[in-house]
Amino acid sequence: CDDWNFQKAAEYLLGRVEELRKENPGKPVAILSGGELSCPVTGDGMGGRNQAFVLDCVGKIVAQPIIVLSGGTDGIDGNSPAAGAIADGQSLERARVLGLDPEDYQRRSDSFHFFEKLGDAIVTGPTGTNVRDLRLLLAYPDAHP
Repeated sequence: CDDWNFQKAAEYLLGRVEELRKENPGKPVAILSGGELSCPVTGDGMGGRNQAFVLDCVGKIVAQPIIVLSGGTDGIDGNSPAAGAIADGQSLERARVLGLDPEDYQRRSDSFHFFEKLGDAIVTGPTGTNVRDLRLLLAYPDAHP
């Protein structure tokens, strides 16, 4: 997914997760993806390509046993203090309870504040290394809590 648009990468990787789930019924599956995504800035918020990728996944994994994590190995994502973010199938419901609209945050390029309010921003500080960005997608069998 190197140099892909973050939305195209989210669609592709979540599609692969679904394919792997069908090929491996009743078993957990995982995808590890590396490389840096493109993410056009559409507003004056805080965030970066990793948080934008996870935010795009939030509406696509609703009530599913899927976890998505994306982060920069250097500890920096865009103009935010976070390296990335994490979301699961309950993230959208948790956001709604707090009155957060993920599409609004995406339009304003403000993914950091969305995940900060959920407690799901990954803040590490600078790591002193940079081996690109990493994305991890995990899916559990449907019966998993």
